[in-house]
Amino acid sequence: MKPIKDRAHADLSRPYEKALYLGPEKMTDAELLAVILNTGAKGESAVDIAQRILNLSPNKEGLLGLWHLGIEDYKTIPGIGVVKAIRLVCISELSRRLSTLSALKTLDFSDSATVAAYYQEQLRHEEREKLIVAMLDTRCRFLGDTEISRGTVNASYASAREIFTAALRMRAVSIVLVHNHPSGDPSPSEADLIATRQIAEAGRLLGICVYDHIIIGDTIYASLREFGYMDEGVESF
Repeated sequence: MKPIKDRAHADLSRPYEKALYLGPEKMTDAELLAVILNTGAKGESAVDIAQRILNLSPNKEGLLGLWHLGIEDYKTIPGIGVVKAIRLVCISELSRRLSTLSALKTLDFSDSATVAAYYQEQLRHEEREKLIVAMLDTRCRFLGDTEISRGTVNASYASAREIFTAALRMRAVSIVLVHNHPSGDPSPSEADLIATRQIAEAGRLLGICVYDHIIIGDTIYASLREFGYMDEGVESF
């Protein structure tokens, strides 16, 4: 941080100087994005263009809207070309990875809250359902995961064959199913319960335990194990 005596000569309306003298925590979302953009366009400053970006997603305005925007979306804004659009999608990806790596430190598959936290940022912004299978060894340690399917806006479709082919390839002893509800409500649907029953039954035949099925909503989750479904047996769904 620069000494206070230098601030008298700084133009704090300029994002770079505001970041330098006051710190990024004092900046607005538009000012932070303006630093990434670096330059404006004819008749508009970088901050003006940044504000356009924050308003680009009509259903989720602000920073959360960036999760739903791709390169072509950004290019619809005057002053945003391919290079700037790529910077913006990379920022979103960096944010997702930072969140995931932070959650990895506390990941414990006996605690569904930590599993939900690990997959939260990866799944809560998806506009369609996505099914991920986490693979565990004999000590319930994380071996890795794989995306099995992407569904319609209301449902993901995956066969037990796909799931257990991936599990056997990774030599998993147990698995955890994780998928999202784009509506933001993680309450299990009848289809979720039926699919879990079918997958768990197939797992028993192969000697692979379906330890839990976690549904990700918008900053909230539902665990079928926590609800008692897995303990009681899938037949009781």
